[in-house]
Amino acid sequence: MILDTNVLIDIMRNNKEAVSKAKKIADKEEPLFITTITVFELWQGFNPEKKQKYEELKELISSFGLFLLDIESAEISGKVRKELSSKGLIVAPEDCMIAGIAMRNNQTLLTKDNHFLRIPGLKVDGY
Repeated sequence: MILDTNVLIDIMRNNKEAVSKAKKIADKEEPLFITTITVFELWQGFNPEKKQKYEELKELISSFGLFLLDIESAEISGKVRKELSSKGLIVAPEDCMIAGIAMRNNQTLLTKDNHFLRIPGLKVDGY
């Protein structure tokens, strides 16, 4: 299962629902992954003045498996974005890339963002 960026942010904020959901998945011994896009989004929003948070973020990122935006994932992502745009549905490019990576790797995406439900063929779980 791939964790969306908002899930990691909630885990860092010790959100009970997110922590509980991640623990239930881990208890089933289902591997947890993040994407390089999530790593980008986390560092993009990071406040460099908080040195303790820097170490926490590095540790959190390294505690999950990592899926990359490879050529096939990028192709799927581009097609998803184009299809949604043709229907007048706006989903951020980063989210299309996360979806493409999940679809390419046959993974479910754990998120609390409902806009992922607009993406045909994407398996989504929430909390």
